[in-house]
Amino acid sequence: MTVLVTGASGFVGAAVARNLLGRGHRVRALLRSGSPRLNLKDLDVETVIGDLREPGSLEAALQGCSGLVHAAADYRLWTRDPSELYATNVEGTKTLLRLAAKAGVERIVYTSSVATLRLTETGQPSDETCEATLADMTGDYKRSKFLAEQAVRDLVRDEGLPAVIVSPSAPIGPGDVRPTPTGRIILEAAMGKMPAYVDTGLNVVHVDDVAEGHRLAFENGNVGEVYILGGENKTLKSILDIVDKNRGKHQRRLRLSHRLVLPLARGAEAWARRFGGQPFATVDGVKMAEHLMFYSSAKAETALGYSHRSADEAISDALAWFRTHGYLH
Repeated sequence: MTVLVTGASGFVGAAVARNLLGRGHRVRALLRSGSPRLNLKDLDVETVIGDLREPGSLEAALQGCSGLVHAAADYRLWTRDPSELYATNVEGTKTLLRLAAKAGVERIVYTSSVATLRLTETGQPSDETCEATLADMTGDYKRSKFLAEQAVRDLVRDEGLPAVIVSPSAPIGPGDVRPTPTGRIILEAAMGKMPAYVDTGLNVVHVDDVAEGHRLAFENGNVGEVYILGGENKTLKSILDIVDKNRGKHQRRLRLSHRLVLPLARGAEAWARRFGGQPFATVDGVKMAEHLMFYSSAKAETALGYSHRSADEAISDALAWFRTHGYLH
């Protein structure tokens, strides 16, 4: 079966492409013209140039494909122009999936995010039953992913779209070319550039486990179902401790209150808006960190046979990749 993978040069998309190839699928990788190719080096994939905002390029990419994994997304917690997030994540997704149905694609996996779920008030791990509303979403990135997932659900219900939804938590590991927010935390901590932190929690998952979860959902998932693809729930302090253990050097860090960091994030965003670049902290990121972002993958484990490795192994693999590719000296 030929499977079109969008975002195939990116962190999750490349891991998915590699996994599908290993299971005997043919992979067509949808790339933008300026996409980095490092993650596709030595992979036997067919590459096509396209953009989620250019329907003609998507039609051409889908021709002859029986499967689709839509892993591409605009993953930015801050941008000068939030409309770009909605154009790619919402409108681009709807366009792609309708064109896939028109082209006769038989099987679709849409990559959503645990960000679309409601966090529990007790700090207990959320699962797929913790449905949220748009009002629960913090910031434009989460709102755009929420609206995109709702659009996929609507297409499944109203138009018979053969789609399964997967929701990764915070993937880390090899191939984080443009470091994700979680990857950036690990990288900066390893470089000794994180003298302080806020008290929060993340669900850390190895990117290769996320890729395997995509394949399991593609081959065995039930249409219309949502499956969380997560790993270990860890406090941010424990994640930083694992980084320190890996580098063999403990860094003393100050724990800061969210109330103190929030005005700093506002100032960082104002500076970036005026002078360019990316803020060192974002308002949305600080607001998200006020809660323990813990999740359960029990449904995927039971229904799909999904499993995950330890956070220690995921962080170790991420740091090894950063070192090998010159991010970390």
